[in-house]
Amino acid sequence: MSVETQKETLGFQTEVKQLLHLMIHSLYSNKEIFLRELISNASDAVDKLRFEALSKPELLEGGAELKIRVSFDKDAKTVTLEDNGIGMSREDAITHLGTIAKSGTADFMKHLSGDQKKDSHLIGQFGVGFYSAFIVADKVDVFSRRAGLDASEGVHWSSKGEGNFEVATIDKADRGTRIVLHLKSGEDEFADGWRLRNIIKKYSDHIALPIELPKEVAAVEGEEKPAVEWETVNRASALWTRPRTEIKDEEYQEFYKHIAHDFENPLSWSHNKVEGKLEYSSLLYVPARAPFDLYQREAPKGLKLYVQRVFVMDQAESFLPLYLRFIKGVVDSNDLSLNVSREILQKDPIIDSMKSALTKRVLDMLEKLAKNEPEQYKGFWKNFGQVMKEGPAEDFANKEKIAGLLRFASTSGDDGEQVVGLAEYLARAKEGQDKIYYLTGETYAQVKNSPHLEVFRKKGIEVLLLTDRIDEWLMSYLSDFDGKSFVDVARGDLDLGNLDSEEDKKAAEEVAKSKEGLVERLKTALGDSVAEVRVSHRLTDSPAILAIGEQDLGMQMRQILEASGQKVPDSKPIFEFNPAHPLIEKLDNEQSDERFGDLSHILFDQAALAAGDSLKDPAAYVRRLNKLLVELSV
Repeated sequence: MSVETQKETLGFQTEVKQLLHLMIHSLYSNKEIFLRELISNASDAVDKLRFEALSKPELLEGGAELKIRVSFDKDAKTVTLEDNGIGMSREDAITHLGTIAKSGTADFMKHLSGDQKKDSHLIGQFGVGFYSAFIVADKVDVFSRRAGLDASEGVHWSSKGEGNFEVATIDKADRGTRIVLHLKSGEDEFADGWRLRNIIKKYSDHIALPIELPKEVAAVEGEEKPAVEWETVNRASALWTRPRTEIKDEEYQEFYKHIAHDFENPLSWSHNKVEGKLEYSSLLYVPARAPFDLYQREAPKGLKLYVQRVFVMDQAESFLPLYLRFIKGVVDSNDLSLNVSREILQKDPIIDSMKSALTKRVLDMLEKLAKNEPEQYKGFWKNFGQVMKEGPAEDFANKEKIAGLLRFASTSGDDGEQVVGLAEYLARAKEGQDKIYYLTGETYAQVKNSPHLEVFRKKGIEVLLLTDRIDEWLMSYLSDFDGKSFVDVARGDLDLGNLDSEEDKKAAEEVAKSKEGLVERLKTALGDSVAEVRVSHRLTDSPAILAIGEQDLGMQMRQILEASGQKVPDSKPIFEFNPAHPLIEKLDNEQSDERFGDLSHILFDQAALAAGDSLKDPAAYVRRLNKLLVELSV
């Protein structure tokens, strides 16, 4: 190699500095992962070269045998990792090794708590790759040249992982990247062939290209040291192409960590080979925790796509619907062409049939998890429940299947945990119950204590309590489950069907008849504030309640639309009163029209507050209430 030229010192992006510091301290307990991360990166670089060389064979520069080599020098205390993949230009090295090229980096930094254990999880999700070298090294040298560039356009990147790095231009005859780690004192254990061999077998056996180490040959006394012979230490066949019976759980788990850049084991996985009209293999994983950028539009999502074992693209989004964007994995097709693009993927009918099969496979995997591992499914739901609720709107074909996977809080629990499935709800429904009852609201405390639930408590009927922002929107796409329709208990005129006896219905009709005069008086007093006034079938303890019209928007939907800047149509609530309540009796007997009007408005505003709504005119409510309190205290 010739002398370095154009040498310059540059500073790391702020986030990298923070990350380096955190990572060195947080991930120190599992130091050996540095090798896994560097091998994963080398494997990606070879994949990229293999793909680019399909259209530009000259990039192979006559060397089509692709591999990764790991070596060490005990005396110099170094570990070297070399690949003959795509390599980097000077600009690439500055960009890739000096910054974290990921949207949402600053966001990610906000999530860090200072608690090492929690932070190591986050860092794991972020995928730190190359920077893990600094866990064991106090200096890292990178020598690289991008395939297709002149030998004189190599780059030497060097850093001690503190605040800056040096970049220089060098001569490098071979394409690809060589990373030299100068081990910290006390980390000499890694400058050992057996130790490196064991780490590679443990973490990188699934890598689909050979990983070579120098053969361990003992030198005979008095003889010259024999020339270095290299031997492959991993299995070097793509994991998803091997029969399931041959693959251990640990291998599946390590492969997941490789493709997802996650530090935790997955919750579950599904490995399938499809033959027949379409031929493809898929290996899909459900992560154990949600990434921090799950709700960011530009967050990476999609599967790794291979065509006939050749890597084609990362983040192929066309194989799964958006509500399953958290699924990681690989799909390897024999039917697609190697020059497939994202645009082609969106229009190809082959993709449509693969998408529907893969979607079904994921849903089956989740059903199995819910059935066999309910505790694990509980954890899954906490992490990904909100995303799954996008499913019924997006994937009509699997609506029933998705509905079976949904979990809700209900009046049968006390803590607001979303653990009740629809099948479980129906299994313990009352005899004669042909509806699934639910109530939406802002918070669990608000819906749990809502007056809308009074008649249900009295009759011992379970009601689902929905408090996620997306819930009302979700329910607009769910009309029924297992032949039973959904009923919002705050909407329209409540009809309990067979759960009400004939006597109850008759008695209610008679009461409604006897209160027709009060209904008219209330209509006059409340005027434009209400759409309708009627005797309530829902109440047992409260004096009054506001119901939503059958076709009107609920509070959640109104808030969503307002937040997105859309004009929301005006709607008026239905005022229902409980004829047996002492306050209503007092109201019915009130002779003064002024006082009747004040009391009616107070009851109306209280009903709005109980429903979690804000008052249109809080000052008028306070004025009326104070007036009443003064009168009562005299």
